[in-house]
Amino acid sequence: MAAPGRRCPGCGSAELLEDALYAQQQLVCAACGCVLAEGLLTTTYSDEEHRREVAYSQSTGQKEQLSRCVQRGIRRVQDLCKVLQLPTVFEETAVSYFQRAVQHPAFHLVSLEKKELLGGCCVFVTCRQHNWPLTMGTICSLLYAKQELFAGVFLSLQKELGLSVPALSLADLVSTHLNSFRLFQHSAGVPAPFVEDKDKMVARTLQLVELAGETWLVTGRHPVPIVTAAAFLAWQSLRPGARLACPLARFCRAAGVDLPPPAHLRLKELLDILLRMASQLAWLRVFNLDKKTVVKHIGDLLQHRIFLLKNAFCVEEEEEQHAAAPGEGSPGSLRAVAPEKGCPEGNKRGREGGARPLLPPCLIQPRKRLRTAAPGAMGSAVSGDEPISDSEIEQYLRGPEEIRAFSKAKGWP
Repeated sequence: MAAPGRRCPGCGSAELLEDALYAQQQLVCAACGCVLAEGLLTTTYSDEEHRREVAYSQSTGQKEQLSRCVQRGIRRVQDLCKVLQLPTVFEETAVSYFQRAVQHPAFHLVSLEKKELLGGCCVFVTCRQHNWPLTMGTICSLLYAKQELFAGVFLSLQKELGLSVPALSLADLVSTHLNSFRLFQHSAGVPAPFVEDKDKMVARTLQLVELAGETWLVTGRHPVPIVTAAAFLAWQSLRPGARLACPLARFCRAAGVDLPPPAHLRLKELLDILLRMASQLAWLRVFNLDKKTVVKHIGDLLQHRIFLLKNAFCVEEEEEQHAAAPGEGSPGSLRAVAPEKGCPEGNKRGREGGARPLLPPCLIQPRKRLRTAAPGAMGSAVSGDEPISDSEIEQYLRGPEEIRAFSKAKGWP
């Protein structure tokens, strides 16, 4: 059907027809065969009359499709939410964060490995914002990723998108981490003495984690090794007769969880705190307690936790202050304080008597620093490759001709 008022520019005929034999409908003159609208994607005849090209998305009335990379990332986020059994609201929020991150210029030129971790970071941020206890190690184990690389992508996402991520609650983390243990029901892989009531173990583990937080064992550290060590002590203390001989590695295998490498160190630190608390109870001083037998009395120690911590760490500091106060400024007091500060006898007495204050572990046992070599030791060793100074070179110049030749070679004035 011809457009009204439209004629062929070649022959002037008004018989214009729409040719629908091709994918694009074309306007053709029936008299001479001239194509009036060739290769133009248009929406209305007014666009054809003025020969204006129209974008494909506008001509079809459809939106541009997402790229395959974005589609794969969205599916990865959705699959991760299904594996973690997260609510639908969490999934929608994580997908929206991922779409925002992909469109941000800061993530356009990153490596493919970081782009694959971007979806996991969005899920991790969503769980933190909704107070859903999820650790970075869990996400990394599902994505087979390194925690250092994941942490870098997470910090970049938080900075570029301006997201507010609250801190993780240890109480929620304890209950969530213990939910993955296989010690709360009888099965073929779990011996009968190892089965424990879930509520009792969660309550005892939470008390031990709070004790670790009050004694600087949690600050600046990964929470999972501390929770694992606290769960092991709680499990042993509930039935110590049949479980004291079980090591930490076997406990993790029976529970079906991974053993974090720092868990042994956190366990040792917790036992040291418990031994110092046990030394303040009158009915426990008669026993020769060690790191194994103190587990039997964890219930009593946790019941009087505040009192024992105050006596174990604060009273000793007050005694040191009172001992230094009467002789303040006298020569005798300086002699008494000097061994405490610099001499080995003072350090030895502090270690043996357990009179150290309650300080973070990084201050009690600082990391060893590399000792720089003394200048004299470096100078005494002669290898033959040392640089020769100008004054030493001048000693070998004997005649004036050599001096002039050397000056010309070096370009001196």
